[in-house]
Amino acid sequence: MNEKLQHAQTPAWKAAKRHSPERMEAARRALAAVQAGAEVLEAIKQHPIPAEYGGGYLGKHHLVAAYRELVEADLLEEDPALLGRIRMKPMRSQSGVTVVTVLTKPYPCPGKCVFCPTDYRMPKSYLPDEPGAMRALYYEFDPYTQVAGRIAQLEAVGHPTDKIELLILGGTWSSYRKDYQEWFIKELFAALNGLPPTPESETSPHTLDELQTMNETAAHRNVGLVIETRPDHVNPAELDWLRQLGVTKVQMGAQSLDDRILDLNQRGHSVAETRAATALLRAAGFKIVLHWMPNLLGATPESDRADFMKLWEGLCPDEIKIYPCQLLENAELYLNWQRGEYHPYTTQDLVDLLADIKPGIPRYCRVNRVIRDIPSTNVVEGNRNTSLRMDVQRELKVRGTRCQCVRCREVREAKVAAELLTLNDLAYPAEYAEEHFLSFDTPDDQLAGFLRLSLPGAGAPQTGLTDLAGAAIVREVHVYGQSLEVGAEQAGAAQHIGLGTRLLETAEKIARERGYTRLAVIAAVGTRRYYAGRGFEMGQRYMVKEL
Repeated sequence: MNEKLQHAQTPAWKAAKRHSPERMEAARRALAAVQAGAEVLEAIKQHPIPAEYGGGYLGKHHLVAAYRELVEADLLEEDPALLGRIRMKPMRSQSGVTVVTVLTKPYPCPGKCVFCPTDYRMPKSYLPDEPGAMRALYYEFDPYTQVAGRIAQLEAVGHPTDKIELLILGGTWSSYRKDYQEWFIKELFAALNGLPPTPESETSPHTLDELQTMNETAAHRNVGLVIETRPDHVNPAELDWLRQLGVTKVQMGAQSLDDRILDLNQRGHSVAETRAATALLRAAGFKIVLHWMPNLLGATPESDRADFMKLWEGLCPDEIKIYPCQLLENAELYLNWQRGEYHPYTTQDLVDLLADIKPGIPRYCRVNRVIRDIPSTNVVEGNRNTSLRMDVQRELKVRGTRCQCVRCREVREAKVAAELLTLNDLAYPAEYAEEHFLSFDTPDDQLAGFLRLSLPGAGAPQTGLTDLAGAAIVREVHVYGQSLEVGAEQAGAAQHIGLGTRLLETAEKIARERGYTRLAVIAAVGTRRYYAGRGFEMGQRYMVKEL
């Protein structure tokens, strides 16, 4: 078996158990101390590895391995709270799902953007020393081993892996060959389902439909599938194909809402195309993530402030990624800089800009990023600080204001009292649709769960998707808090207290009152059983409930 494949298929927590018995005994003692109330780091310090076996301190993953070992041997009852204390980087699953990022192989990009770096080893716009890209390069961009390896890593540090959102990065997905796309998706599902991999040169023994059906009850269920593309690649046929693959969310590079700026940066599409693509994605029920880039060639902080406000004039994305343009030596923009035609913003310029615009982001939108995770050594001039979000939060605190986006209001690990939650309906107009952001909010304005309901209006783009005829569309249901394994319960946790069901009942009531004859859900493969249990049936591409 290929060494990398073997590594990817071996859960890392099981590999940790192969450490010396003395190391694992130290881990069990440290775990017992944590159970008794000790702080995790203090317990680790008090139970070092014996000097004759290497010395030094344990890692959290050793405590996780000891926990798993004891649970497996029926010597310890499952304790989500204990696992939560020893888990590394709990933020990775505090949004209710666990995200696994994979990259497609290097492939020619239809775009010629001046700001994109070019590295022959990577898909367009990615660098080999970015964290997610490094994993992809190690696994030679193989989709199966990327997923299997990442799941093993997440399990090793204590994260649940039964609800997986797959995030596919790597340039313009829609420009890749269709046969490669299908093979790539099938390998992702094969890895989630625990099946053997199939090389790209061979024929899989399973159809895509078979793999998706298996995943409905698999140990690692897909609860979201995300691709990234360009506005000029979005059309009804493409959306039908994306739904066949199981895609539920589309990331799209808007970059700017000024045609002059788009032209200067050789983006290759217009603002009108961005608007048309966004409206079509909404009409088809997809969750919409737009990328926006301040500090492009030709922009100023003042023009960026005005440009950002245009995002909420009809486009109304569900999520945004803010990617300040970064000056890299292997991008064409470097030549503009050498000629004195381009000047990167300083870190303080960006902090001031982001602190100005962040409080105005609507409560229905989530800000996923405010900076690319590009190592500072690659940046020629300008901001090199990758912790920009923290800098902006500090500035907002100094100003006495705050951001109210979804990410800033998530309950995360906070306890939730269901009886104290308030159900709110934030209705807002988008192009050719009326949107309802239904949310359960805590008394201190934290977000416990939400549903996005879209009511297509007159003039809405024709998708050609028969399931959506006469339908109101549930584009997303999300309950926040630390992701729990299927069937697990934890006192005060937002998940598994019926919030999703109540949100669906409210959406159904609104749709019926507004005269829609059916309610459609753009369900991920691994959530189909959930919706089936609430009266929805599988149509051609969507789960549908007749009203």
